[in-house]
Amino acid sequence: MPIIVPKAIFDNAVYLKKSKPPPHVQATFHQDYQYAVNFLLSYKHNEQTFKSFRREIERFSQWAWFIAKKSITAINREKIETYLAFCQKSPASWIGIKNVARFTNKNGKRIPNPEWCPFVASVSKSAHNRGVKPKRDKYSLSEKGFREILTILNCFYNFLIQEDITDINPILQIRQKNRFYRKQQGKPKIRRISELQWQYVIEAAEQMAKQDADQHQRTLFIISILYSLYLRVSELAASKRWTPKMNDFAKDHDGNWWFTTVGKGNKQHLISVSDSTLNALKHWRKHLKLSPALPTPNDDSPLIPKLHSNNEPITDTRHIRRIVQTCFDEAIYNLCEHNLKEDAAALAQATVHWLRHTGISDDVKIRPREHVRDDAGHSSSSITDKYIDIELRERHATAKKKLINKDLN
Repeated sequence: MPIIVPKAIFDNAVYLKKSKPPPHVQATFHQDYQYAVNFLLSYKHNEQTFKSFRREIERFSQWAWFIAKKSITAINREKIETYLAFCQKSPASWIGIKNVARFTNKNGKRIPNPEWCPFVASVSKSAHNRGVKPKRDKYSLSEKGFREILTILNCFYNFLIQEDITDINPILQIRQKNRFYRKQQGKPKIRRISELQWQYVIEAAEQMAKQDADQHQRTLFIISILYSLYLRVSELAASKRWTPKMNDFAKDHDGNWWFTTVGKGNKQHLISVSDSTLNALKHWRKHLKLSPALPTPNDDSPLIPKLHSNNEPITDTRHIRRIVQTCFDEAIYNLCEHNLKEDAAALAQATVHWLRHTGISDDVKIRPREHVRDDAGHSSSSITDKYIDIELRERHATAKKKLINKDLN
């Protein structure tokens, strides 16, 4: 039997609230559709979580309804194992080579985008820069991808249990003994840049700011606080849930400065601000012609305004990523100029989020981990502990002269 070409089922949250099951979803599964919609809409106020959960519920529903021909309430442990195997080796018709919108507008109606696919093949950042194109036959789901599937489906089935829709969570039966898990000894590698690479990045930002202040003073400030405050890129862009403003920097009764942010999971927390970060803020405000040197409580101007408008905040995270990438590219060029090609190649793999990882990794070496934990917004110290590691280069240097037989050397 040929595998069907899937059509998108679940639209954006704003449309999902009013939607009915698309015509290609059989009436047998209309109740399933509503269960899934109710589950997804419970996360509508957290955009990133909603998107992640929709992706997995979309894939699972497509497989259950159109491949297994079963209701989500009739899926058992054995079927989950079959689904995971399907995800590991998906048919070409289920794999795209670019991210596209699920639905498009046509004649005032929302219709499934024919270019959309449940899975998307991709290549590494460095491969993309070399002109390598993604291929469907090279697609594979990562270990992290499998864990996300199980985590999200576990939440989904717990939701169904709480709603008295089902009594069984099939995910719990396989989480601990699943052939798709690969055990890893030691801590996972933290994606960060080295101290040398960081020096080239921050020096590149400083040089760019000197050469073109109007364009790159903003670059310098963004690079500085992503590293020093461990910010995620989403914490710098304005959205419906959060717009970072100047008065999010505030001084307490002891004269200490703090930055308030709304991070992952829509959680608000305070970050302690260093003297160096305050200097970067002063420099940025001076460039914006704002006074006094540091924000007052009523200064609600945007923290990162658009280039030609101090009153409008940046709203596109992709714009911030491009700004950071321009700085990375300059640092990579400078590393190559100094014949540090290995470091340049490694930096070519870096993304904006690596600056957060780097700031945490550098600070956890010199600050109490509990302090770093709270500034990073980690829910537990065990998450922060992942960053307590030494550079691989340093680790190898201490092992290089180990002797097997001291008497023979």
